[in-house]
Formats: sequence, structure tokens, C-alpha cells
Amino acid sequence: MQTVFHLITGDPGGQDTTLTLAENLADDEDVEMDDVVVLAQADGITPLTADGSHEDRVRSLQEKGIAFVACGNTLELRDLTREDLVDGVDVVDSGVTELTLLQSEGYAYIRP
Repeated sequence: MQTVFHLITGDPGGQDTTLTLAENLADDEDVEMDDVVVLAQADGITPLTADGSHEDRVRSLQEKGIAFVACGNTLELRDLTREDLVDGVDVVDSGVTELTLLQSEGYAYIRP
């Protein structure tokens, strides 16, 4: 199975919830997961920034196999670059396009 979590909220509690749910899914031994992705855009980009309060957690989740993807449009709107993100975060041109593509490939969509 494949799942994409849509991280779009600026609320710190909502951001923590999204990361926790992604981690819980990746850790669940009752489910065979092929791929877990957290796609961040808009206000949800903050946890993926290298100087953010979630940097260590994002790195830890990457080590568990969770992929992180940032919306390039959001980066541009916020005057951020790839270098502003945690190492290993992928950047796509458009977050909404990437979500659409992932869903067309069979990814389950979750937006906490």
C-alpha cells in the first residue's frame, strides 16, 4: 500500500498530528506499506525547514523510510530555496499536481 499525507496547516498541533500519523503508519507491523509520503505546501512547509522546530523529527522519520516532498510554488511564494529545507526533502514544481499524480497511482490521501 501507498499513502500520502497532505501537510498544509500552519497550526503546530496539526503539524505534529500529521507527522505522528505518518510515523504510526510506517511503524504498524500489521500493514505492509510500500511507500509513505508527507507532502507539504502552504503553511505546512514550516516543519520541513532546516531551521524549524521539527528538523530533528523530520530527519528521524526519513530514517524510518518516510519521504518528504515540498511544493516548489510554496517555496517561491515564501522566498525559500531547497537549501532552506531539511536535507533529503524532495521538491516538486506543484504540490497539487503531485498529489493528483500520487492519487492516480493508487496512493491513499490523508489530510488530518
